[in-house]
Amino acid sequence: MRKLEAHNMVRDSGDKEAPVIVLKYLLEFFGFAMLAAAVVLVAMDLGKLYRGPQPELRTVHLEWRLPGRLGLLGLIPLLAGLSIAVVPAGMAGVRVSQISGTLPETLYPGLHLVIPLVQSMETYDLRDQIYETAVLPDSKKGEWLKVQTKEGLELGLAVTVRFRLDPHRLAYVHANLPQPVEKELVPPVVATAFRDLTPRYLVRELFATKREEIRREAATAIAQKLAPDAVIVKEVMLRDIQLPSEYAKGLEGVLLKEQENEKLGVELDVKQKEVREAELEAEAQEARDVKAAEAPAQVTVLQAKAQSDAMQYTLPLKQKQIEQTRLESAARKEATVQQAEAQAEAKVIDGKAELQRRKLMNEADLDRVQLLSKADADKMHLEGVALKENPLLIQKIIAEKLSDKVQIMMVPSDGKFFFANDVLKGAMPAAVAAEPQEPVRGQSGSH
Repeated sequence: MRKLEAHNMVRDSGDKEAPVIVLKYLLEFFGFAMLAAAVVLVAMDLGKLYRGPQPELRTVHLEWRLPGRLGLLGLIPLLAGLSIAVVPAGMAGVRVSQISGTLPETLYPGLHLVIPLVQSMETYDLRDQIYETAVLPDSKKGEWLKVQTKEGLELGLAVTVRFRLDPHRLAYVHANLPQPVEKELVPPVVATAFRDLTPRYLVRELFATKREEIRREAATAIAQKLAPDAVIVKEVMLRDIQLPSEYAKGLEGVLLKEQENEKLGVELDVKQKEVREAELEAEAQEARDVKAAEAPAQVTVLQAKAQSDAMQYTLPLKQKQIEQTRLESAARKEATVQQAEAQAEAKVIDGKAELQRRKLMNEADLDRVQLLSKADADKMHLEGVALKENPLLIQKIIAEKLSDKVQIMMVPSDGKFFFANDVLKGAMPAAVAAEPQEPVRGQSGSH
């Protein structure tokens, strides 16, 4: 993502620089054209003057007005074009004044203004730069870097250093360091760092065991030496090491012997491992045989132990079952006895309850008869008193019993109503004679 954004920024800056550069060149072109036109006009006037007749001494008047105007007008776009400074993408610049020297401000990619004829702009590449060395003196890939080891042998090193300039210190670089920095400053620092470091190590350590350590120490030394000079070291790579031919041949023989020794050591290790494997296999087979012989005996022992353990658990279980059966029998017996006693008590209670009930019923019947007798006696007494006080009630009772359609009319008995009196007097003796005991039978029947 960052690479894409940087690429887009560079592309945008490049797109913006193109019209500015065109404008700068157009202004300078118009300025130079107008100055050239003014010079041509002056030259034409001088040519006409010298081609004409040569009079005696006289004053020569040239037409300076139009060429002067063209020259002044030409200076305006020319100075405007010279004041425009463009820093390309991936570069940075500093202003250099003819009066005060290098200005401290860093100019980044884009459009900047300078004072024409007084200030100028110097640009530097801020992109990563590569410095390479070669292992042979006639190589075209870089300078030959020759170093010495602890034994005094000379070796060729192929080194690659990736670095860039610090954009914040370009004014210091321009004012104090030799130019160009990548050719005048970086190569001697890299060579010096490796030549100071390699004499501490043997050849074998340099190309084999401590190669990475040497590379890290050299990178640290190079970065520390170049950092004060505004050079940022990003990476140091040790690509290749060229050994002397005689040493390479001797080393090749040593390596071959070491390889044979290592081969013999590997074969010996393999033999020892095979012997050890055979021993382990024999021990394993012996262990399997012992296990196979012990297995049936262990099975028998385990079966006997299992039966013994089962009997230990079975006997208490049987005892518990017998005890449980005995307790269940005792419980059933006790339950049967209690049930019989309960039934007997229930029958006694039922008999007592029946006797009590009958006694209560007899007492209730006796009380009812007495009450009814007393009620009938009271009723007869009240009826006798009523009849005694009102004899006419007998006639009313007779009339009610004779017919439901008989209307009762009550008349006084003092004889004022002669018809009713005669009728009632004639009918009363007959009624009394016909039913003298009717009310009494009715009462006794009610009793």
